[in-house]
Order: sequence, then C-alpha cells, then structure tokens
Amino acid sequence: MNLSDYNSCVDTHADGVYRFVLKHIRDKDVAKDIVQDSFEKMWRKIDTIDATKSKTYLFTTAYHTLVDYTRRGAKQGKFNEVDFNQHSHSKQYSDLKEVLNRGLEQLSEIQKTVLLLRDYEGYDYAEIGEITQLTESQVKVYIFRARTFLKNYIGKVETVI
Repeated sequence: MNLSDYNSCVDTHADGVYRFVLKHIRDKDVAKDIVQDSFEKMWRKIDTIDATKSKTYLFTTAYHTLVDYTRRGAKQGKFNEVDFNQHSHSKQYSDLKEVLNRGLEQLSEIQKTVLLLRDYEGYDYAEIGEITQLTESQVKVYIFRARTFLKNYIGKVETVI
C-alpha cells in the first residue's frame, strides 16, 4: 500500500467505519477517537497491507479497537440482576428507528457487531468472519439470533407504527 492508496482508503471508508463504531457505543467523541486510532494503526503498517484488502483491514482494526475500549470500560452485571421487563417493547410509539436502536443496545457485543456489519455496512458472511475472527457458520448463527431477538423486541409492527 502506498500513500495515495492510504489517502483513498481514508476518503472512501472513514464515514462507514465511523457509522459502524458509533452504532456500537453511542458516543460521538469516542467513536471519532476509535476511528482515528484505527487509521493510525493502519498508517503504522502501511508497508505490509495489501491495498485491495485495506477496507477489511480497516474494519478489522476498528472492531478490535472497539472491543478493547468496551472491555476496559464495561461493567458487567450478574445474571440474576437483569430486569427482564427491559428486554421487550410494548409501548405505543411512532419512531421505529428509536425502538430499533434501543433493541440494538440490548444485543450482546458480538451480535450487534455482526448484525451491523451485515445489514448496515453490507459485508458478506465470509468478510464478517474475517473481521471478527469467527467462522462463517458462527456469523450466520449470531446474525440469526440477533434478528430473532430484535423481532421479538419490536413485537407487532402495529405497536410501533
């Protein structure tokens, strides 16, 4: 990869990586920092990266940086402390996007990651597996479970619309 390939990668993929990270953490400043760190890591290894795989490398780096960030700051509760009433939506509401975003927040990190990479960024299963270091079968299972959870979380469309 050379300087022009790197600059092209920044111009082409910065917005997509930012959207991907922002959907995970909901903090614009931290998302910008993670994207910046990802590009910095990419810059440090510019000589070893194949220009045709720069997008995958960038998303993989952003994903791992995101995981590192969430592991450092995450507080984990115990299973018996979970309020199961928070895991479903039953109110009459007209903003489907907000309901969907609240549902995404209920997913585990890996489910949210694979779902966002597939449905928001358009990666295929093999690419998602490469980014997250999962097998293609594991990716499919996580996506299925995430979609099933969101379907149950949202409930009937009539409730949301």
